Amino acid sequence: MAGNCRIDLKHIFTAVLMALLCSAALGNDDADPRDPFESWNRKIFAFNDVADRYVLKPVAKGYQYVTPNGVEQSIGNFFNNIGEVQSMGNDVLQGKPRNAMVDVARFIINSTVGVLGLFDVAGHIGLPREPEDFGQTLAVWGVGSGPYLVLPLFGPSTLRDGTGLAVDSFTSVEGAIDPERARYYMKGLDIVDTRASLLSSEELISGDRYGFLRDAYLQRRQFLINDGEMEDSFGGEDFESFEEF
Repeated sequence: MAGNCRIDLKHIFTAVLMALLCSAALGNDDADPRDPFESWNRKIFAFNDVADRYVLKPVAKGYQYVTPNGVEQSIGNFFNNIGEVQSMGNDVLQGKPRNAMVDVARFIINSTVGVLGLFDVAGHIGLPREPEDFGQTLAVWGVGSGPYLVLPLFGPSTLRDGTGLAVDSFTSVEGAIDPERARYYMKGLDIVDTRASLLSSEELISGDRYGFLRDAYLQRRQFLINDGEMEDSFGGEDFESFEEF
């Protein structure tokens, strides 16, 4: 069944890409050059927005309401700790041995002293978390971002990041969890916990929701790819305001 999930992700990405390539023939002189498929992306965005508004967001609110802050933080720490394995692999592929060693140290410390990652002990002793994914690895290898895409259910992405997402799905630690039911429960909890953590950020959104989230996503991704060294378009300072977005 795990294989089926991975195939579904691949099929979803392929179908969306083919539809976008077909729609490109229509052209749009006013399109943002980063977002040549805006018309199609907005349709997918509207679908995702409805699914979020009536399903995911209410569940996330209920989860946040019944879950004490400390417990919610520990759950987030647990999934971050699992992600250290993937970050380590991508740091190696990016030629960052020091960062990879930090990932290893964080995973060992938080998995032991931090009680299976429930507590970020490593962060408190000066080993900050710096997540890496295969989309970032492709960027380091010189692969351009390609057009901005909105993927069904997965949300904002680019051609490069969507490809990275497909690769990451094959290397996810969660995908190796048995029994199968436990794997799905964990993935569902991870999604709900992540959505709950973003509830407070919604008040930052202003104007055109689609455009705001697109710009925030693209700037955030550039921030991560550049390891935090990014200039905004207003004054040349590091773009730190979206570090936790």
